[in-house]
Amino acid sequence: QVQLVESGGGLVQPGGSLRLSCAASASIFSINSMGWFRQAPGKQRELVAAVSREGQTHYSASVKGRFTISRDNAKNTIVLQMNILKPEDTAVYYCNTLPPRAIYWGQGTQVTVSS
Repeated sequence: QVQLVESGGGLVQPGGSLRLSCAASASIFSINSMGWFRQAPGKQRELVAAVSREGQTHYSASVKGRFTISRDNAKNTIVLQMNILKPEDTAVYYCNTLPPRAIYWGQGTQVTVSS
């Protein structure tokens, strides 16, 4: 049973923007802080942004000031607005709970930043 579904990735030029969405089942969303993670080729998966149940946010240093995470508690979704994208943002992006749980890793959504 799929419980987290990511969407919104694509190919964008440097400096461009993308908006990622993650739809979660209510049972996951209502009791957890949530995060966006990414994994670039040859690198470990890393947390880039997090949002608590109350809406408090946290960002990695590499994306702070460019990415914005938000959650819609009525729709059980989290959104990652990514601006001023750089080639080093290229990765597969995933959402998961915090702390992440192995059973919730989905297919992710590919983000490619290239001219």
